[in-house]
Order: sequence, then structure tokens, then C-alpha cells
Amino acid sequence: MSQSHANNVIYQQSLIKREKREKLNNHKSKIIWFTGLSGSGKSTLSHAVEEKLHNIGLRTFVLDGDNIRHGLSSDLTFSDTDRKENTRRIGETAKMMIEAGIIVMTAFISPFKKERNLVRQLVNKDDFIEIFCKASIEICELRDVKGMYKKARSGLIKDFTGISSPYEKPENPELIIDTEKFTIEESIEIILNHLKPKILL
Repeated sequence: MSQSHANNVIYQQSLIKREKREKLNNHKSKIIWFTGLSGSGKSTLSHAVEEKLHNIGLRTFVLDGDNIRHGLSSDLTFSDTDRKENTRRIGETAKMMIEAGIIVMTAFISPFKKERNLVRQLVNKDDFIEIFCKASIEICELRDVKGMYKKARSGLIKDFTGISSPYEKPENPELIIDTEKFTIEESIEIILNHLKPKILL
């Protein structure tokens, strides 16, 4: 938004505050930010964790990177500039969702530290939980049932993270899940044990 446009827009405060929504839901709202290479387990874990939280009565939603690309970010390419804009859009969307009292999980590569940190700064310190799904490029390629890495290495896909575009690992994530070492079930348990004290009232 240009400065001239921003000067003509007044932020409308909601009459129902986030605290009231959290009290109604009986849990705190958080942004749980899964990041990692394609094939590292972000989508699998975020959806599995969501199901577990939903089953105990918590209000949740997953912003999955592929789904976002079909709608909110359908106009963006995979250039570095557009990847940064994609991260910004998802961050702003996630911010609105925690104001609505929802535990929102994001599952997309978000390759750049600067943009992830900018999202972190959009909310209070305790509202952002970064989970780094750790897996080597070799393992991610073995898991690649869609053949995306193969296409990227043959030059059919440009700007592919880990091959022709960089991925910057988180320096101080709240949680690291080594998906080479732990099974899906073990990973889910580790994540839930970390989250429950932070989200349950």
C-alpha cells in the first residue's frame, strides 16, 4: 500500500477482543510456523498436529503453501521477490487468524530468515512458534513422489528451493524436528508436548 493510500485508511478496532475469543474457545491462539525444504515433512506434520488438537476441542486451521498458491498467492511466481511477498501475505493472514482466537499452522517453505523474522515481529513474542522440519536434501529427494526435485535438477523448474534457490535455516527456532531421525508419530508427540503448555488455558 502506498503512503498516500495508507494515510486515507483508518484501522477499525473490533469490539470483541482476542482475549474474549480465547476465553470462549478455552485455549490461547498461536501461530505455529512450520518451515523446511520441500519433502521435509511440514504439511504432513502440520495437518496431523491439527487433527490431534481438533480432536481435543481446539479451534485450528492450516495454511498450506500449495493451497495458498491456488488462491491468495495465485498471482505470484517463485522468484525471490515473490517468495518474500508470499511469506508476507501468509504472515498477515495468520496474524488476523490469531486475533480471531484460532491456532493457525503454516506449512510452506518460507526460505528466507529475514521474512520469517518479519512475521515474528508482527505479533507478540509468545505468539509465534517456529518449528524447523530438518531433513537433508538427499532425504527430501527420496521422499519426492511428485518428482519435483528431478524436474528442478533437469532444469524444467526454475527457482526451486534447495536446488536453484537458497534455503536459509532458522537460527533459533522454538523447536527442531529431525524428520530423518523421528517417525511421524514420534514427531507429533514431541510437537504436542511442546505446544500444550503454551496453548491450553
